[in-house]
Amino acid sequence: MTAENENNLLQMSSIEQNQLGKVEIAPEVIEVIAGIAASEVDGIAQMRGNFASGVAERLGKKNHGKGIKVELGDEGIVLDVYCTVKFGTAIPEVAQKLQDNIRQTLLNMTALEADEVNIHVVGIQFESVKAEEEDKDQN
Repeated sequence: MTAENENNLLQMSSIEQNQLGKVEIAPEVIEVIAGIAASEVDGIAQMRGNFASGVAERLGKKNHGKGIKVELGDEGIVLDVYCTVKFGTAIPEVAQKLQDNIRQTLLNMTALEADEVNIHVVGIQFESVKAEEEDKDQN
């Protein structure tokens, strides 16, 4: 599928016609909405980004779309979410909450339905466990 076809599909799926004209929603906006919705879920430690987003964050720019990939295809809007979960949480429960929150937030803010919200757990954060062990060692 060419980039032009993807743009046309995005326009068809994310345009709302009204009396005043049309509203187009860019894929980057969907990424940011999904990223913010993901940060609201308990059990998510952080989102996984690429090298460029890591450099940008070190320079002080917050990237809310980090760890979110939006694909627009024949089957509709597909989101891939790459995240790290906190140690001790039930991954299936956290993933279900994450899918539900992203789907509902996207629907509330854009009136768009996500056909798929795929969760990719790429790591586990152990920092809270290390901090508790250090506190026990000091006592």
